[in-house]
Amino acid sequence: MSHSILRTMGVLLSLSIFAGCAQAPKEPPGPPPPQNLLGTTDELQLVTELSVNLAAQYGGEHILVVLEIDNTLLTSDQGGYTNPCRPVKAGEEPLSSAMRPTQNDAAQQVRRIQEAGMKAIVVTSRAPDCRNQTFEDLRSNDLNFAASAWRPASGNPEQFLPNGADRPVVYEEGVFFTDGQNKGQMLKAFLEKTGDPKPVLIVMADSSKEDLNAVMKIFSWTDTKVHAWRYTREQSIAVASGP
Repeated sequence: MSHSILRTMGVLLSLSIFAGCAQAPKEPPGPPPPQNLLGTTDELQLVTELSVNLAAQYGGEHILVVLEIDNTLLTSDQGGYTNPCRPVKAGEEPLSSAMRPTQNDAAQQVRRIQEAGMKAIVVTSRAPDCRNQTFEDLRSNDLNFAASAWRPASGNPEQFLPNGADRPVVYEEGVFFTDGQNKGQMLKAFLEKTGDPKPVLIVMADSSKEDLNAVMKIFSWTDTKVHAWRYTREQSIAVASGP
């Protein structure tokens, strides 16, 4: 084969490679960086739909959904008193009515979040010694967070005292018992204890504006962003029962 033919073939090959590179499709741009968000809703489906959309953008494994039990997932027909484990004040009657969902599809909305591949846990103001009652409340309302628990999946049933905490806390089967302490400090301590990687985004639904603000404040100094939703369907009960 002559040198001229070889040169011609080389030029054609180079042009072919160049054309292929020029025509290669560009990779689509990634999602925009997440931002902090504070909102209000009386519908858990809104939290679910937005969470599923965020999971599609950033990956479900990078999203942590945080839910409260009392006045968010569950409530009671006994006005203003929804936590069966808190001390009974003078003049109060012990909780006599069973816990029920705040809305009929509460369990369905939680399952949709879990099936979308997100980590979903409960961060509750209930105390560690309320574990048995709490898991019974969840089971009787078809709620289970063990499968979607943030690591370790089985939890860490031994109580621990986070820095700055007055009382010990415990994490078991996807439920974090904070004993009425600052949820922002407790959640940050929990994620530090579990190690890296941290979630890119926390989606939180809670009836307490104070708790939501506490979480947004402490994570504002980190790379983890927070979408905080105040759940208001049981607002009258939440106001009556206090923080």
